[in-house]
Amino acid sequence: MKTLGAALALSALLTGVGLAPAQAGARADDPAVGSPEYLARDTQNIADAYGRVTEQQLGDPAYVPALVSQSTLVGVAQLLEQAATPDRPSLTPGAFVPGWNVGNPYRADWDGTRGRMRDVAFTNRYGALLRGTLYAPLPRARDPYTGKRIKGRLPGVVITEGSVQGSEGMYRWLAQDLAERGYLVLTYDVQGQGTSETLPHDGTLNGVPSQQIDNFVVGTQDALSFFTSTPREPYPDHGAPADLVDAHNPWHRLFDRRPDRRPNAPGRTTRIAVVGHSLGAAAVTQVQGVDDRVSTVVALDKLGLTTSSGTDGGDSFEPVVPALAVQSEYGFTVSPWFTAGGSSITPQPSPQGPDPRRERATGYDAWRDAGVDSMLVVPRASTHLEYTDIPLVLPASRWGQALTSAYVQRWLEHYLKHRTSVRSLLTTRLRYLEPTSSGEWAPVVLERDPLLSFYYCSAMHLDRGAIDDGDLTGVGC
Repeated sequence: MKTLGAALALSALLTGVGLAPAQAGARADDPAVGSPEYLARDTQNIADAYGRVTEQQLGDPAYVPALVSQSTLVGVAQLLEQAATPDRPSLTPGAFVPGWNVGNPYRADWDGTRGRMRDVAFTNRYGALLRGTLYAPLPRARDPYTGKRIKGRLPGVVITEGSVQGSEGMYRWLAQDLAERGYLVLTYDVQGQGTSETLPHDGTLNGVPSQQIDNFVVGTQDALSFFTSTPREPYPDHGAPADLVDAHNPWHRLFDRRPDRRPNAPGRTTRIAVVGHSLGAAAVTQVQGVDDRVSTVVALDKLGLTTSSGTDGGDSFEPVVPALAVQSEYGFTVSPWFTAGGSSITPQPSPQGPDPRRERATGYDAWRDAGVDSMLVVPRASTHLEYTDIPLVLPASRWGQALTSAYVQRWLEHYLKHRTSVRSLLTTRLRYLEPTSSGEWAPVVLERDPLLSFYYCSAMHLDRGAIDDGDLTGVGC
């Protein structure tokens, strides 16, 4: 066993290095707002919001050499790709900054050993070239958690990245975790981000600038259309040369095309989950309400995220399909408890301390009020960058990504595969397999309650209201 990182007073976060899985998590009692104990706990929480950098990256001597090596390989490949298509420029950091699209370098050998990947290219409706990646399990693979053979065709997952120049490589962790458990997954870069083209080809400036909700909604819907395309129903090329784009999903035969007939997914024509982060979360929140191909939605900070237009200052959305919301305590920066008002993205003064219901208000409460199954998970010390693999510089907690993946896996097992009881989401201990520098994937046991926020409520409204807990860890909602 080895101890990993700073924790709360009276806490230990451990991960296994031997045969037995380790345990991550422990939690102190809630002190009074403004007390010395409260201030000390808040200071520790701020430090833990950098845990991925200080413990998992800089704390591992093998990480930086692996990152440099992988960054060189990925960077050169991207420059060659751009040179081959000079009339389709990607004027983005993702295309030119070394390391931008690498993600966790310890995942570099995943393709061919734990699953398989394939590059794809298609145009959005404006003719801009979008690049992406398909992920699937290996032939005759076994689920690495259960040991059961993965059989039959696979339900689908489409992942839409975050704004401010998110790129698909930053979300490889989740795509790979899901693919090796029996999902066909598509990640892609929206127009103007990552390695996708910056400008449209329809004689307009549609999709420019890239940081607008419509660009991410269009990206999600067009990615769904490409994902469901076949040789008989090809995806339109929107004027692109045939040798530049894929005419259809090259792994279309792997996809389970049966309609989702479960009561929680009324009228859904396919078994597809849409996952989005940041502005991508806002996009998939909207798309689930209007696109009958979507069976369930996962929003990574935040479900129902508002933008600059629509009612109440944000775009409207309708809760239709079951939703998992994983939301963060902090935004792009980490700030003390007395600035926790407003939202994590735009903090405001909070002299009375954080409002425990803050994260419920963005989307979860709307789903609950509509009677649609929903769950809200707020990882402790989590930031808005929790859901992206960005090396060395930006804040994220040590365990937030692992906890997120574990919950997404359980959510989709129930709401997309329909193979597990909803009770699987009630467990207080979750398992996760984490890549290491040795090439092995270490088992970790995540203790739920110590790894959830002690500032903001996590909640669940499941089985059409039969299970209803608005305050999983007793924060005070």
